[in-house]
Amino acid sequence: MSIEENKRLVRRFYQEIDNGNVDALDELVAEDYLDHSPPPFPAAPGLEGLKQTFRLFWKATPGTHEVQDQVAEGDKVVTRLLCRGVHEGDLPGIPATGNQLEITATVIHRVENGKLAEKWSDKDLLSFLQQLDVVPPLGTNPPDER
Repeated sequence: MSIEENKRLVRRFYQEIDNGNVDALDELVAEDYLDHSPPPFPAAPGLEGLKQTFRLFWKATPGTHEVQDQVAEGDKVVTRLLCRGVHEGDLPGIPATGNQLEITATVIHRVENGKLAEKWSDKDLLSFLQQLDVVPPLGTNPPDER
């Protein structure tokens, strides 16, 4: 695949997720997909684990992935994303808040044989946890414990 085809593959991946079409991942992602930055809760390995993760997040935080930048070289595609959603359902250990969510992420995908084979990512987890009311906003004083 060309660099442009690899970039289109990644953009389609996010479009299918945003449309709630997790079954499209069978066509886009390798069976032995390796996530070097997995979510902080148990999931099966490979494609099946990725589908479990996206089903959980789609149900709990439906939203969108806006591709803001993409750079590709060889078999790798780097994508800078703006992710938006609403925390409508429970996440593992985090009850639904109804809060609006907006986080940024930078994701590197490796493409092999026309499918996504590996992923590395950096997400703004502090902001995400603050928006879920798990971590207080910076600069907020904790309640006085006297």
